[in-house]
Amino acid sequence: MQSALPSSTSLAQNPSRSITKSLTGRVVIAVAATIFVALCAHVSVPLPFTPVPLTLQNFAVLLVGLALGPVAGFAAMALYLAEGALGMPVFNPHGVGGMLQLFGPTGGYLLSYPFAAATAGWVVRSVRAGSLYLRAALGATLATVIILALGTIWIAQFPHSSSFSIWTIAVAPFLPGEVVKIAAAAGLYTSFSRWNRA
Repeated sequence: MQSALPSSTSLAQNPSRSITKSLTGRVVIAVAATIFVALCAHVSVPLPFTPVPLTLQNFAVLLVGLALGPVAGFAAMALYLAEGALGMPVFNPHGVGGMLQLFGPTGGYLLSYPFAAATAGWVVRSVRAGSLYLRAALGATLATVIILALGTIWIAQFPHSSSFSIWTIAVAPFLPGEVVKIAAAAGLYTSFSRWNRA
């Protein structure tokens, strides 16, 4: 009778498989993902004409979603928001922190993160056409659209915001950087996936 448990040989060949299958391993990975996003959030440059700073935070969210998949990616980003709401220093340092930051001008971007991560993870695993890199880039692009859309809708609720001013403070300054983040996240995910299968 063949054992249903993975053999020691298969675990030695792919040790990441044993980590991601256990509950403890999944919790550790989720916490590590929130730390990664928090570190990227602190790589942040404020802009004088918008309350939204330039950060690597979106890049981290894309990579987490691609790497963990829709369910684990959503859960990790929900945990990240819970950490921030409790006052842990995980959001970009130019905001007030805690719950107030979730309800401030950048709240829409933050609240989009679980959905963006889930989208990136779902697309790269569900779309069958094209190379892995193209699927990852598509997932990251759709996730970025979600981030920018929810961030823009949120900022639009603040008074004295015309359509042009919303575009100039919520979307336009970030588009070039987002293209780079999409390409980088897709490239890193593709490289790691190939290494993991080797």
